[in-house]
Amino acid sequence: MEERPAGIEDSEVRHALGAWGIDPVTWEYAPVGYGDYHWTATDTRGREWFVTVADLTWKSWYGEGTEAAFHGLRDAMDTAVALRDSEPHGLDFVVAPARTADETVRRLGTGHAVSVFPLVPGTPGHFGDTLTPHDRGLMMDLLATLHRTPPPAPARVLPPDFATRPQLEVALRETGSPWDGFGPYAEPARRLLADHATALRRRLDEFDRLAGELRDRGARPVITHGEPHPGNVLRAGERRLLLDWDTVGLAVPERDLWLVAEGPDDLLRYEEAGGRTPDPSALALYRLRWALNDTAEFLGLLRGPHGRTPDIEQAWQALTGTVEGLATGA
Repeated sequence: MEERPAGIEDSEVRHALGAWGIDPVTWEYAPVGYGDYHWTATDTRGREWFVTVADLTWKSWYGEGTEAAFHGLRDAMDTAVALRDSEPHGLDFVVAPARTADETVRRLGTGHAVSVFPLVPGTPGHFGDTLTPHDRGLMMDLLATLHRTPPPAPARVLPPDFATRPQLEVALRETGSPWDGFGPYAEPARRLLADHATALRRRLDEFDRLAGELRDRGARPVITHGEPHPGNVLRAGERRLLLDWDTVGLAVPERDLWLVAEGPDDLLRYEEAGGRTPDPSALALYRLRWALNDTAEFLGLLRGPHGRTPDIEQAWQALTGTVEGLATGA
């Protein structure tokens, strides 16, 4: 995030690092990503760290409330560590958090949590980057390896349903009255939703149909990352490393594959690398799920108190593009 977290001081974050035995001598806020807050630090031993503070009120996929969000985030980070350290050979492409004596995530106040990662050298990507065929091939090989790995005990089963759906349906029902008192983008968001309400309801019906077909097929779940887009990939020579394991969990492989594959050749590469044959219907399901969930999350932000900030403007632009894409079937 470009904005720093409200109500959290740098001194609080620095103090929390003592649980990891980290005494920072350099400290800098990193305005990167969207959703969490980040700092980089160098400690007295010259080790470099990437520090993440999560706003637990925006982790809705773990369940309702900050308590459920904290436990869900902890399970996700524990899963990443287990994957990295799995026997007989850990997955060296998993950028997992460091542990304190007994945990991977610590509370920070009542609504936030902090985790700490080694700062790994490499070239980061960005969400929306176009991958070359070579890069997509490397990612298909990586995902095939991940999906063949026995699931660690902390991994959660993740059905295709999305937790933000109720707030999307409420917003669709409430487009007939002004959204006053929230902020400058609330009314534009209401008009955008009202203009495309019929199409969005059709897409929700399509989602239900695809999810029902997936349940009927009873496909075996595997361990999935959830968001292996270019923004969560670090290039280190010919190696590709996966960052941001917040959404790790058990689901069908297509939950990951749709974000990387651009055509039949990519899917064939995955199958030949040891993955199973991808299901076009499941690929369509997770592509649609992503767009509907994004719509709900951006609406939740714009239907709450907000001002004209870079992060809010980014949310408005993303909402506009996502809703228009859903309406046209893109």
